[in-house]
Order: sequence, then structure tokens, then C-alpha cells
Amino acid sequence: MVDESPTLAAVLGNAYDVSPDVIVIRLPVPDSEINAAGVLVDGEHGLLTPIRQANQPHGIVHAVVSCKWTLRSDRAQNARTEALGVLRNRKGRAPHIAVVTGEPSPARIASLALGTGDVDTVYHFALPELVEATRALDNDESLSILETLINGKRLRDIADLPLDLCV
Repeated sequence: MVDESPTLAAVLGNAYDVSPDVIVIRLPVPDSEINAAGVLVDGEHGLLTPIRQANQPHGIVHAVVSCKWTLRSDRAQNARTEALGVLRNRKGRAPHIAVVTGEPSPARIASLALGTGDVDTVYHFALPELVEATRALDNDESLSILETLINGKRLRDIADLPLDLCV
């Protein structure tokens, strides 16, 4: 398709393709659900919003999740590239952009989680265990990094991801 469409070629380019591992789609909502507590949309109001099923039947990208077992610098950059690609090509509201990792180094996690805002949240598949192991090592710097990430709402446990995607 890229070969046949100059517009598509311009948007996608011909370079290395990086795409998210998981895409979460939200279906548009029928008017009966939107109007359950009172009339909010009808034939004159809410005619352009994509959340309304009457306006468009296709799913809406709600979240993209990049899964990286560890975060070498190239893997962290891929996650950023995936996020920026989604953000540049979206129509309307930005989806939740998350990275799931098992990276054991708080400093490497921070290199992604404290980035420029292209990634909303980093989820660790064993965050309580990582905190416990870091405490056991008695490494104040690593523990401080973890506390900053967790208290700053940049790093969460994998169990939080499904709940965060509900909103």
C-alpha cells in the first residue's frame, strides 16, 4: 500500500518500522447508553464526537502498550518511538501510552519513566519484589529513584494496568 500511495509513504516513510506490542481498542457507545441519565446527544447535538456509535462504528485506540523484558537504551528508544508514532498520527485525544517491563535496574527504568512525557506510565511485572530486593541491597540511590518514580506516579505494578485502562 505504501508503494501505491504517496500520502501513506510520506506518513509512514520507508525506514525501520516500530509498532506497539498491544493495542487496546474501545468501542463507541450507543446513544441509549450516553442518554441513560438524561438526553445528552440527539440528531442536533454531539454529531462529531467519535465516542458516539451513531457517528462512527469503528473502534477507538484507547491505549498502546509496549512490552520490554529489559530496558537497554535501544529498547527504551523503541518504546518512545512507538509512542511518538501513535501521538503524531492520532485524530483527537491521545491514548494511554504504557510500557511493561521486568527491568531490574531502577536507573534504567527512570531513563524511560522520567522521560519527556511521551510515555504515560511504566508498569513493572514484579514491582513489590523489585522494591524489596532494592531495600535488601541497601542501595540508597536506587531506593530513592524507585520512591521518586512510584510517588511521582510514573512507575506502577502490573496489577494496576487493567484498572488504569478502565478510565
